[in-house]
Amino acid sequence: MIDTTKIIAKYSKDEFESKALDVFRFQFKNNPIYNEFCHYLGRSSSSVKKVQQIPFLPIHFFKSKKVVATNSDVQTVFSSSGTTGQAFSKHYITDIKLYERSYTKGFQYFYGDVGQYCIIALLPSYLERSGSSLIYMVNGLIEKSNHPESGFYLNGIDRLIDTLTTLDAKGNKVLLIGVSFALLDLVEKHQLRLKNTIVMETGGMKGRRKELIRKELHDYLKKGFGIETIHSEYGMTELLSQAYSKGNGRFKTPPWMKLLIRDTEDPLNFVPFGKTGGINVIDLANIYSCSFIATQDLGKMYEDGSFEILGRFDHSDVRGCNLMVI
Repeated sequence: MIDTTKIIAKYSKDEFESKALDVFRFQFKNNPIYNEFCHYLGRSSSSVKKVQQIPFLPIHFFKSKKVVATNSDVQTVFSSSGTTGQAFSKHYITDIKLYERSYTKGFQYFYGDVGQYCIIALLPSYLERSGSSLIYMVNGLIEKSNHPESGFYLNGIDRLIDTLTTLDAKGNKVLLIGVSFALLDLVEKHQLRLKNTIVMETGGMKGRRKELIRKELHDYLKKGFGIETIHSEYGMTELLSQAYSKGNGRFKTPPWMKLLIRDTEDPLNFVPFGKTGGINVIDLANIYSCSFIATQDLGKMYEDGSFEILGRFDHSDVRGCNLMVI
């Protein structure tokens, strides 16, 4: 068995690779969907000797399969957002405390003690549905902040503006975290000049506005909030860890999360630093589901470990679709 209390930790390169191989062997044995997928590719727990040989499960499996690596009871189910007619991803969570440790330690790794912040959340599209892992995370951070003005602001934009400008003027450390379309709506109605506030976008227009490339989005937001940089969060329903960018569109992962960039024409091979490909994620916090996921995001990695998100595959662009039929 793997000691999950030690999964959320700092790792050297060799320690991470060793732990990832341990997790692979555990999930190969205990996750029937992943086991079947690995067998389909001709991979086994004995044949995989290094991280680059570990099979990455296409993220589509979370839409049609129950991806779990334990017989423990399901405590909650996180589900993705989507448009009418689309299947939703479902992530079955059997240890919610592990998720809580992951997002708390991840935030601390990049931003320090959450208790130093007032956290203001502008996430209307997520609040309007159930099962959002982002809402669960932000709610937990709000509770840990212990600030009387921390909270979700679904309606009452005037109150949000008053709170934001008052706290910022007093020199309070404020984190405004919001979905892209809501942040754009805000700055179109109110031009601000903030000095002590971190503005973090979580992506997504959710069909409310035209999609923008990240640089264009950030330029609008920087001008509207009167700040020099926009931060970003990279996470998804199928993961229990998040990467963060403190500006310039470059994300970094916490120590228990790593990325590899796969070849878009040959999804079982990887491309070198600086070349665009499909994003594969290793998330050790996903010990009880699948820690090795091939996403539909396109990006590139850099030698310092940072990465960029450059877009998404459309359905016709996904190579190796036959790997998803089992």
